[in-house]
Amino acid sequence: TVNIDDIEDIRHGHESEGLKKYANSVPAGHCFSIIFKDPKKRNLDLIASSEVEAQHWVTGLNKVIKNSDSMNKLQKLEHWISICFRKTDKNRDNKMDFEELKKFLKNMNIEVDDTYAKELFKECDRSKSDFLESEEVEEFYKRLTKREEIDTIFNTYAKQNGNMSRDNLLNFIKNEQKEVVGREYVESLIEKYELNETAKNQNLMTQDGFLMYLLSSEGNIFNPAWAKVCQDMSQPLSHYYISSSHNTYLLEDQLKGPSSTEAYIKALSKGCRCVELDCWDGPDGEPVIYHGYTFTSKILFKDVIQTVKANAFKASPYPVILSLENHCSLEQQTVMAQHMKNILGDMLLTEPIDGITAEFPSPEELKGKILIKGKKLKSLDDNNLMEQDEVSDEDEAAEVEDEAVEEEKKNKKESSKLKLSKELSDLVVYVKSVHFYGFEHAKEEQAFFEMSSFGESKAFKLAKESGSDFVIYNTRQLSRIYPAGRRTDSSNYNPVEMWNIGSQIVALNFQTYGKEMDLYQGKFQQNGYSGYILKPSFLQDSQSTFDPNLQKEGEWLKPKTLHVMVISAQQLPKRNQNKTSSIADPLVTVEIHGLECDSTQKQTQYIKNNGFNPSWNERFQFNIDVPELALIRFAVEDYDSHSRNDLIGQYTLPFASLQLGYRHIHLLSKKGDQYPSATLFVHIMIMNQ
Repeated sequence: TVNIDDIEDIRHGHESEGLKKYANSVPAGHCFSIIFKDPKKRNLDLIASSEVEAQHWVTGLNKVIKNSDSMNKLQKLEHWISICFRKTDKNRDNKMDFEELKKFLKNMNIEVDDTYAKELFKECDRSKSDFLESEEVEEFYKRLTKREEIDTIFNTYAKQNGNMSRDNLLNFIKNEQKEVVGREYVESLIEKYELNETAKNQNLMTQDGFLMYLLSSEGNIFNPAWAKVCQDMSQPLSHYYISSSHNTYLLEDQLKGPSSTEAYIKALSKGCRCVELDCWDGPDGEPVIYHGYTFTSKILFKDVIQTVKANAFKASPYPVILSLENHCSLEQQTVMAQHMKNILGDMLLTEPIDGITAEFPSPEELKGKILIKGKKLKSLDDNNLMEQDEVSDEDEAAEVEDEAVEEEKKNKKESSKLKLSKELSDLVVYVKSVHFYGFEHAKEEQAFFEMSSFGESKAFKLAKESGSDFVIYNTRQLSRIYPAGRRTDSSNYNPVEMWNIGSQIVALNFQTYGKEMDLYQGKFQQNGYSGYILKPSFLQDSQSTFDPNLQKEGEWLKPKTLHVMVISAQQLPKRNQNKTSSIADPLVTVEIHGLECDSTQKQTQYIKNNGFNPSWNERFQFNIDVPELALIRFAVEDYDSHSRNDLIGQYTLPFASLQLGYRHIHLLSKKGDQYPSATLFVHIMIMNQ
């Protein structure tokens, strides 16, 4: 059995590693693959008896997925409840007795005492048959899903015979949601979300329509205007944060996890614009990619380049950077260059844009282009030798494979010079890897296109000791930050501090879930998931005096007071879906991530045995000095008095993209996927200090 919500994609043909490897002799038209969202779950590769049959499956599955995705929130709620009902109704008689009712409630993550459950059962059992059926189940459903907080808000503004008129709704949106809109906008909401045709024709909104509006993108806490590309994309590349992945080829840990082209597809589909390729000599003259000197599996370099070509610009049209970790021989470096030129063709940037070499081009000018980040020959001799001090920091003893490389060099007493293929060197245009000798040296001696990479320990140390210098450096040159080699489990560091000093390429392990990736996904959802976010102006200005370690006056200081009221949650998923008795005890943590002076968190009380419709009504206040750098994370956890709380769901967004008033937060799973119907209901207010 496959859950439609778990499917990420359906691919027709030899479009998975399994089919490419084992079904090459089968006609591509007979093959298709079901790709799952969870990278640890094996893709389902299938072969049909004919091309027509395969096409039927692909078309049919895509239609089912599209229908599921296009359901409104009310339909998703009804669908979820019907699934819980089917789990409970073991004998398939479409009826519920009292014992089945109690199991039904537990399946929906709510535990009520027998007295209340019995009372509810009797009230709905109008036929006195000791079963709930048809209309009685519907009555029970209405009682169950009634939301008193929505009743109160709606009744405050519904002045038209228990409905909201166009003007009532306009007053609500202006007074509570703090939006400056006109009657036309309000009419469009009624047209879009009102379910009752009679009310719609009279320009009225019923309570069901009002709830639909609050659950929609317009009622979301994340401003929908930020869900499309809305920033200036014509500035130099160094003025943007760039979504970047570390060890992109890995699906799991970096000691023994599998390498896969699928990992590149997943990263690129999330808007990642800088992917890493660790390149080593492979058999038959073909370079391979894997985590050197470990037990990770190997994939062909040319297969990765083909995958990049097919997927680079599906999620975003803006440039992709291939960050090469080059450990190959001269011969196989040349093969790498040939593969990139032959496969990528016109996508590959091989010359400066319009011949301009004085400053970075913009993401707009580089649309549809793939850039190579790597080493470049300063001067060429007959042996293609490059001075060792020209290598990037990634090739120093900072990561696991590089420590092994250094050890092997000592043992072999190798030359202090590294061979570099001219063909590969020529493909590096705007992102040349160089060693970092200090901020003053970079300012005086390095060109804008010469960039350095920093292991997290060195980067955090420099950020603490020379924050202002690091900020200035990042206004002109690119910097890349990567996780420490000791993170053999592919865990991540907190990226926020690196964004605070303006670093553009803050690389994380996309395959590892956790708070760090929550922050990453939350930040990069703005600007249409394009993978490029314009840095605040004080992180673009080469004369900036901003230092993230010092609280001093400047354009960045725009103190705000954020008021958050955590009201309620709806349909929280169970921690253990297979265990009826595992009912959540939910609590909510509101976290601020930004400058150290702004970073804090506050937590509600926990609600015992209710993951279906818990209610808190707790208020919090946060003072934020530099809101342009702040992210807000809402985390719903299952309280546990004996061990660490389990995450139920979370949602992270930039402070600047918050919508005010009564807002729903559509919760994401640990893996970053949206739950069909789990929401948090809050009220947001922001005041100038």
